[in-house]
Amino acid sequence: MRFPQALKFGCMVYAVIVPAVVQAQFTFVTNADNTLTIKGYTGSGGDVIVPDTINGLPVVSVGDSAFYGRTNLTSVTMPYDVTSIGKFTFANCFDLAEVTMGSNVTSIADWAFNSCYSLTSITFPNSVTNIGNYSFAWCTNLTSITIPNGVTIIKDSAFYECCSLTNVTIPNSVTNIMRYAFSDCTSLKTTTIPSSVTSIGEGAFYECSGLTSITIPNTVMSIGGYVFQSCSSLTNITIPNSVTSIGISMFRFCGSLTSVTIPSSVTSIGGDAFLGCTSLTNITVPNSVTNIGDSAFLNCTALTEVTIGAKVASIGDYAFTWCTSLSAVYFLGNPPAATSGLFNYSGPATVYHLLDTTGWSSTFAGRPTVLWNPHAQTGGSSFGVGTNGFGFNITGTASIPIMVAAATNLADGPWVVLESCTLTNGQIYFSDPEWTNYPCRFYRIRWP
Repeated sequence: MRFPQALKFGCMVYAVIVPAVVQAQFTFVTNADNTLTIKGYTGSGGDVIVPDTINGLPVVSVGDSAFYGRTNLTSVTMPYDVTSIGKFTFANCFDLAEVTMGSNVTSIADWAFNSCYSLTSITFPNSVTNIGNYSFAWCTNLTSITIPNGVTIIKDSAFYECCSLTNVTIPNSVTNIMRYAFSDCTSLKTTTIPSSVTSIGEGAFYECSGLTSITIPNTVMSIGGYVFQSCSSLTNITIPNSVTSIGISMFRFCGSLTSVTIPSSVTSIGGDAFLGCTSLTNITVPNSVTNIGDSAFLNCTALTEVTIGAKVASIGDYAFTWCTSLSAVYFLGNPPAATSGLFNYSGPATVYHLLDTTGWSSTFAGRPTVLWNPHAQTGGSSFGVGTNGFGFNITGTASIPIMVAAATNLADGPWVVLESCTLTNGQIYFSDPEWTNYPCRFYRIRWP
């Protein structure tokens, strides 16, 4: 067997000074500092204990592929002095059910425990600072993970398709959750992302179909595409006001998602972002957003109302196609650039726009447009205290939908909806019989 002239483990480089030799069940090499690296295993499997020393020299690392594919291995105990576990070290050890690491391990390399199907739990020593790419991917019986406090990055696909994983504890040391880190963890129901995290990579929770809730802290600046795609049990989510864009397919096929809050920090909504969110009933796009991507809300079959912010300049192809329940789209600004197929196969939506906007015609993307212009009439005999309470007339375009809400604090609310109706023949009388129960009361008219 031939070996290179130098091996790298963590931040230390060891020169190989002797070729690999066999001691009992282990193949190893001696490093320049008179320590040993395990390079292979020749035993019959079962429960294996890696010795503390061989020929009087301490074992400090388990090298790349040392136990790779040993399907008859059931447990491994590593000595105290081991600091690193190499690439593919225990990969494809299908019967490996238990691993005991020494308290000095700092690095678990890429693919180290990949496809250890029988591994049900793993305890990381506090010394661990690195968990590599795909290190526990396809550990399909792994049920619980507590990531140690020294880890700062959960790397690409580290726990990919750990389909029995129900609980993950992420410490405050973690700043980045990388691409597909927990993708296809279908039994994961909830997890808390700590406030130390600043970015969540593409597909990090892709197809976590059991995920019902997740809290994203306002320290997160970047969320990649596909992050929550096919999280079919996710019912609601609040995007923090630190996030500036909603990535491609971020919530695609989240069929149980009933509500989502898009903050005013977001400037763009990516293509397919909410495609197939069949339980989403309404959406408000804030004034900060300038672009809505292709098919962003395609096939949102329960979506009835949409509010589009004043700065939206373009809406992509098929953004609201197959929104079969869509009845009203409210625009706060001028008409954005859009194709005629925007509302293909959707419900009979009416487009409403405000009085102080320009560029509107009788139709928009094939749907009729209506001026939304209700006014409270503060003059005349109808205004003021009457037999049924304090009231006033509201006039405007015939049949436009309105809500009347009230609050005792003009600046902070909260605003309580008192009436929801349409302006029949362009006028309706509103009355508040409860007005005497408050020291003062403010009223406002809004669309639904």
